[in-house]
Amino acid sequence: MVQQHIRRKLAAVLVADVAGYSRLMEFDEEDTHQRLSALQRELINPKVKEYRGSIIKKTGDGALVEFASVVDAVRFAVEVQRRMIERNTSVRNHRTESGT
Repeated sequence: MVQQHIRRKLAAVLVADVAGYSRLMEFDEEDTHQRLSALQRELINPKVKEYRGSIIKKTGDGALVEFASVVDAVRFAVEVQRRMIERNTSVRNHRTESGT
């Protein structure tokens, strides 16, 4: 009987997306795309690197990110959420202001 060596890897996989992305794209496609690109460049990508993560796949408004440590994945998620609150304080609430 031949024994096969199975290589195992433990990882934490984080799934993230932009809440209300379709609505934002409908409201202002160019601005939404520019803001998402800036968000990825200025916040997401540097924080993924800082917390030793690796982007597995990007979607239009989301990503799958792999971390070797659950602790790093959670710290990444918490920091990104806090920074998003700071970034969005100056952004108008389209739902409220548009009356929908």
